Amino acid sequence: MKRRITFAQGADSAFDQDQVQLTKNALKLRGLDAAREERVTFGFNELPSELWAVLKHCHEIHTRWASERPFEAIPPFSSRVAPGLHVFFTPVDSQRLTEGLCPLLKKAFSEELKCTLPEISFTTPPLISQRFASVASYQFYSILPSISELVTYIQQKLCPSSDEECRNSASALLSADYVDIDYDRISHALSVSAYWAKSPEGKGWTTDIKKGELGSEKIELGLLSSQPATEPEELSVGGLLAVVGEDEKPQATMFSFPSRHHPLPAADYTVSFLQPTGLHPTMKIAIPRSSLSAPPAPADATCALHSYLTLPSPMFADKYQLSTTDRLFLESHNLAALRTISGEADLEAPDWVTSRWGSNLLLELATPAETDSAKEDWEVTVPLHLRYLKPSPSGNRTVSVPWPVVFWACTAEEGTKMGVNPFDRVNLGWEGLFGPKTMFYQLSPSPSKDAASAIQPRLVEQLDVPVLQIKEGLQGIMQARTIEIGTGIVVLLGFLWALWKLALVARSPTKQKDETIKSGKKDK
Repeated sequence: MKRRITFAQGADSAFDQDQVQLTKNALKLRGLDAAREERVTFGFNELPSELWAVLKHCHEIHTRWASERPFEAIPPFSSRVAPGLHVFFTPVDSQRLTEGLCPLLKKAFSEELKCTLPEISFTTPPLISQRFASVASYQFYSILPSISELVTYIQQKLCPSSDEECRNSASALLSADYVDIDYDRISHALSVSAYWAKSPEGKGWTTDIKKGELGSEKIELGLLSSQPATEPEELSVGGLLAVVGEDEKPQATMFSFPSRHHPLPAADYTVSFLQPTGLHPTMKIAIPRSSLSAPPAPADATCALHSYLTLPSPMFADKYQLSTTDRLFLESHNLAALRTISGEADLEAPDWVTSRWGSNLLLELATPAETDSAKEDWEVTVPLHLRYLKPSPSGNRTVSVPWPVVFWACTAEEGTKMGVNPFDRVNLGWEGLFGPKTMFYQLSPSPSKDAASAIQPRLVEQLDVPVLQIKEGLQGIMQARTIEIGTGIVVLLGFLWALWKLALVARSPTKQKDETIKSGKKDK
């Protein structure tokens, strides 16, 4: 097992050499104000048999979980996904998907996952080009507020029974802002990465990182801070590097690398739904005018503002409505175009008969003209629709919708290499829809916080949806049966009435013809 721990400080974070002390077998940190990213890599022989039984059928599998809490993405960890659980999967044999994947996901994350088999529950992302290797063959999503079951799974399956430190480290994932798990058939290694924007107590990191903890063979550690980059497509960092147990003192370093993901520290957005929502809710993305300035991309780059929506199965977008070329419709919603849409696309099916998890769509957003001097927020609206949901005793059900990701996508200079990046984060679901030399400038989600409310703001919107009200238990079953029979009788009576009317219409021409013949004979 190998560990890599990286502390990334913001531009305004203070640092003192006394906060870091490297000894023969440990690195001691005291009150370090920084974001933390930790990656643990497990070899083939360290994986439990039930996990390997599934992984051996996977060419690659990547899970991305992001917290519903808002957090700061400090470079070089600037990329984002919608809150919840994302799974990206490519099988070894496309004709034979693994049956054990969904049971494993349910055991590791939640039994409530809408997952039966990959070919039934997963969706296929739109492949703009086969050369975009970062796009997996299948993808899955689910709202998941907590990863407590994953922590339990790691403690029981990956941690030795006598290793208390391993179990404590697994428990620390409960406060992480995002967690990534990656496996690919080439390396036969499973890596678990976690990111914390700040220490759980908010007082800086105070910890001793010792050689041999968690049974690791090697612990690489970096204390880095952002530095001014010489090229627009690059990120530059400087700081200290050390290998615990090998280096006598931290080594100073500074290096630059091309990066696909860049931060926009002063750019943010807010998401809400227009009220009342009804069965055809409209998502509103409000962006301050100051956040709409063009990103600091290369001078010859072409940039466009985008939003990537992840919609669980109760909600969907009408691709025929959004793919219109009607300029009046697009301008009324401040949209430029629908670029891609994938997933559950049946416009009529109720939620209880849909088998797939939901859908994704990539929208290009319009931006105000340079001559527009208005000061209010730029508002983009996305018309969406709700499926019919199962009845409930209260007459309402709650639908949770994650906030979309909003970003600028800019073309990089010809010849720019994007492959050499020690902190690159791929397989996010949306970055693979662009060319390999595209740079992304992330806007930060910023929910409004009510000072009078003790409820922590979340990056998930909850909608109350009216449904058929049916009581629980046997009485509710009888009520539903009565409604079903009554509906069938009404439909049958309506059908018989329509047949009767058609029969009257069919007889009327014959009757009129007979009367005409009789009147003609009388005239003679």
